[in-house]
Parts: sequence; C-alpha cells; structure tokens
Amino acid sequence: MTACGAEDDSSDGGETSGSGSEESSEASGGDFPEGDGVFTVGSLLPQTGDLAFLGPPEFQGVDLAIEDINAAGGVLGQDVVGIKADSGDGTPDIAGAEVDNLLAEDVDTIIGAAASGVSVSVIDKITGAGVVQFSPANTAAGFDTYDDGGLYFRTAPSDVLQGEILANLVVEDGASNVAIMGRQDFYGEGLSERVQEVVEEKGASVADFVLYAADAQNFTAEVNQIAASEPDALVMVSFNETTKIIPQLISKGIGPQDIPIYFVDGNLADYSAENFDLTGVKGTAPGAAEPDPDFEDRLRENPDVDDLTYGAESYDAVVISALAAIAAGNDSGEAIGSEIVNITREGTKCTEFEECAQLLEDGEDIDYDGKSGPTDMTDSGSLVAGTYGINEYDGNTYERIDTVSGVVPETS
Repeated sequence: MTACGAEDDSSDGGETSGSGSEESSEASGGDFPEGDGVFTVGSLLPQTGDLAFLGPPEFQGVDLAIEDINAAGGVLGQDVVGIKADSGDGTPDIAGAEVDNLLAEDVDTIIGAAASGVSVSVIDKITGAGVVQFSPANTAAGFDTYDDGGLYFRTAPSDVLQGEILANLVVEDGASNVAIMGRQDFYGEGLSERVQEVVEEKGASVADFVLYAADAQNFTAEVNQIAASEPDALVMVSFNETTKIIPQLISKGIGPQDIPIYFVDGNLADYSAENFDLTGVKGTAPGAAEPDPDFEDRLRENPDVDDLTYGAESYDAVVISALAAIAAGNDSGEAIGSEIVNITREGTKCTEFEECAQLLEDGEDIDYDGKSGPTDMTDSGSLVAGTYGINEYDGNTYERIDTVSGVVPETS
C-alpha cells in the first residue's frame, strides 16, 4: 500500500523481505565488502513533478543531518559526503538514470525516493548494487515483503496504519456512505483499498471506489461517477492532480463546502496559489507526536521550505545510516544494512548523533529515537509504530488539530 508513490507496480517482488539485520548477518556470515572509508549519501528526492513540494524539506533534512554528523566528527573519522539527485514523480521516468549517476559516485546509502512507485522502480538496481535504499516517505505496504536483500528501509510508517487512522476519522466524523477516489498506482491503490477495508469494518458503506490514471488530462468521468453515488464524504488519495480535481468536484456539488473531504500525505499541501477554498478539508500525514520547534526552525532556514512533511524522517534516515556504519566499522552498503535495524531498538536510548556515536564507540548497543520520534523497526526494515497528525484546512493552508499514534498492523 503506500504513501507517496507514483508508478504502477511493475514488479511483484519476492516472498519475503531480507531487511532484518540478523538475517543479513547470518546470510553472509558477517563478511561484508570493505567500504572506501568515506560514508557517501545520495539523495534521490523530488526536485520536479507532482511531489516537488516535498523536496525542499526532505533535502533540507538530509543536509542538516550531514551538517550535524560532520560537526560531531563525521563517520569513521571522515566527513560525510552528500550528493543530490532528482527522483521526479515517475512521469516521465527520470529516477533510473539519476540512480545510475549516484551509483557512479560510489554512494553507500540512497535516501529516497519519496514516491513509493518511484522507489519500487529502482529498488532492484540500488539494492542489487549493494547499496542501502532508505526512504523517508514510502508508505506502501508491499515493501514489507519485497525481496530487497536486506538493504531497503524506511522511516515513514506503512499505509496499513494511515488507512486505518484516516478511515476511523471519517467514520467518527459521522460519515456513513463514503466515496473513495485514488490514483491507480502502487501508492494510491494500496492506501485506497485499506481505507475501504476499515470503513466497511466500522459499519459504514462505500458509495463508490474509483481509481484514476494520474496523468489524465481531466477527471470528468471519475468525478461524474463519484457525484452519481451521492456520498456523504469523500476520501482523495492523490498528489498534485488535486488542483484539477477539486474544481470539478465543486462544479458537481460535491466540493469542500458541500460534503466533508479528506486528504492524505500525498496531497496535504499548501494550495495558497489556487482560487478554490479548502476550508474544512481534513488530512493525515506522518509526524512526530511532539515536534521539535528548534529543528523545525532549522528546516525553515531554507527559504524554499514551506511544508515540513518528511523533513524529520529524512534527517533520521541519514543519522541511522551513519550510526549503522559506525556500529559495523565499515561504510559499505551491505555492512550498513546489517546494522540499521539494531540501531533502532533494544539498546540504550539516545536522541542525538554525537551522543549515540559515543555510546557505540564505548561498546554499547543503542536505540536511536530521532527528530521524527521513535524509529524502532521490524526485521523487514519498517517502523513498528507510527504517529500521524490530523490536519484541517482554513482557506488553502492547514494546521494540525490532533495527533494519533498506533502500532502498524501486521500484513501477510
């Protein structure tokens, strides 16, 4: 299922994931290739495309992590090197070529992509090269069972949880006949299906379930279909095509002033430049239960940062990878991957890179809790639990009105 994903899933993956550090160590006997001594981080994040609004906070999160790590002495005695690349949103497909460029620079970890659909299109290339792929924003449930060779991880919770939280919100708000409109891709299908599942479990009806081609020129047929079902609420699992869909919904009498509308992390954005009114629209997005105001101020030091979504998760992905390299005593991707899960659980709690690195050097196991909150991972490299902000629009900007946390339900 997911969160941020753009392409159709063209690969089914394997039966089980190999992200667990114990599995990785056992498979290789702990005998990993030796790194070149310089921990190099590639950022495969959206500079262009429908998720470009997520790029600035994500790139800034990576930059701040590298800054803090280097200020504390770097990794294995050397400064961390960062290299930026554009993931796009999958239309057109530019991520493959950008990954080739990053691999040519001998990166050890690639932070990204943001879109689950983009990540699944390059995961084999990245992990097959012995490089860690660490997404701050992928939420598709399918990554939990993908055969990634123990080299894929994420600091965003699975959409199995987001779908549950969102569906609960919709029903608790009083909806009984819910329409669901989602992107037909790795992200949209999974999250839409999870919302449908929980809505029905809660005793409400699904008025209609409509998937659409994200690159369509218009969404007239889909909007007409939704309108004909006469829903009393609408869930939109979308990206920036929201700017095209909302005016069509308004013209059919099912806009934000007519029925409750709900967004997800993929379209929870600042729409100040648009001439429609989103007042009352609610939406979910991952975020720390108690955000660090000082860190948020640092994210905003980049003048391009308007939205903070996934900035903290990007920061934590870099710090966890760096700490894993220190724990392994080796900056190769395979060595880093073998330690990432261990870094996040069952050890001495620590929250800053310098503190955590010193504990590792003293021979202690650590349990890193980061800017995004607790980062405890399952053996598949996904979060055990997650926290979501419940947000509401006043005009075309939003603010958090509530916070909900939960354990990510297991999937088969």
